[in-house]
Amino acid sequence: MTGWSEHVIWWHVHPLTFLGAPRAALPAGAPPVPRLRDLEPWLEYLLELGCNGLALGPIFASETHGYDTVDHYRVDPRLGTEDDLRWLLDECHRRGIRVLFDGVFNHVGRGFARFGDPAFASWFRRAGDDYEVFEGHRALVVLNHDEPAVADYVTGVLRHWLDFGVDGWRLDAAYAVPLPFWKKTAGRIDQGWFVGEVIHGDYPAWVTDGGLDSVTQYELWKAVWSGLNDLNFFELAWALDRHNTFSRDFAPLTFVGNHDVTRLASALTEPRHLGLALTLLFTVGGVPSIYAGDEQAFTGVKHDREFGDDEIRPAFPATPAGLSELGRPTYRLHQQLIGLRRRHSWLHRAVTRPLHVANKQFAYEATDGDRRLIVLLNAADHGHDFTLDEGPLRTVLTHDDIDNGTFVPGPGWAVLEPA
Repeated sequence: MTGWSEHVIWWHVHPLTFLGAPRAALPAGAPPVPRLRDLEPWLEYLLELGCNGLALGPIFASETHGYDTVDHYRVDPRLGTEDDLRWLLDECHRRGIRVLFDGVFNHVGRGFARFGDPAFASWFRRAGDDYEVFEGHRALVVLNHDEPAVADYVTGVLRHWLDFGVDGWRLDAAYAVPLPFWKKTAGRIDQGWFVGEVIHGDYPAWVTDGGLDSVTQYELWKAVWSGLNDLNFFELAWALDRHNTFSRDFAPLTFVGNHDVTRLASALTEPRHLGLALTLLFTVGGVPSIYAGDEQAFTGVKHDREFGDDEIRPAFPATPAGLSELGRPTYRLHQQLIGLRRRHSWLHRAVTRPLHVANKQFAYEATDGDRRLIVLLNAADHGHDFTLDEGPLRTVLTHDDIDNGTFVPGPGWAVLEPA
């Protein structure tokens, strides 16, 4: 665990699509294209938003989308060279920006050098007469995590890039990998911050038994948008109670969007509920992550088909100046809420307690010791006055910048603190 993780807020980018790289790998012998350097104007944008971490999707040589890695030690030529990556890390660190790499160690692409080599047959899982593949994707061959040489290889990759200068790792499909494998690899490395991609299950096990620092909080993600869509804050209250059990032992990676799910602005049936979702993200315990474009209210639906991620992984303009002004209000809202979290950095380890739960209204307190914030969420079309036995309260931030005390126009939100 690293102390800086208590203060990081990630801006999450899928580099291959963000930078407009071609869908497939470059032909053999084609010169690398230094697209990583095109991230330079976005580093200032990231800081202006209030973030201080750049969470990069896959950057290693792959066949298509980056999750079919063929060489964990080589930068994908569609993004540039190792020199371009060194430049990016130096530019980030010069600005105080932490960098997170995306490591795919459950499976590899069929172009992986050791796949098909009889000398390395034990590196891959068999499924009858064929090789096991990841979730039905024939292009993704599952590694044999019981093979000690595979553990040595993964440990070597993790250490190599940490020594190179990266600050931590997101471990893709960590849920599909046996926990002892993570304990033998990431769990033995005393540098960097490790977060595992875990969809559901016993989240703390990846920390206690797998040796990781954090996991992705998909339970909370789902409860946020579905609770708002169903006008059912009871679902959200239940998810926050579960979240508390995690936050007491570690800080989960919290998010309302990422490169694998429908954009929040498309997932919500009522666009005016966007602010409620974001308020929750920035007032509960955890390490927040913002998927690039969500702060501009980008829309996009994930489809279960070939190229079904295209809508949620668009190419971005060359500079932030190319963004539409229509996204400016959502960007400003992110800045306000991130500013709130910066002023109350203890929220990293906060736990919540419900004060009022109804279908369309939800009030909770976020606390850490004697530090407290009161959050009021009203999903109804009409205003609601939250009757709370909390003593005098002072308004910290509201959706309309108006101090109405415990009355929240609908739909809307307010954050208060003891006077």
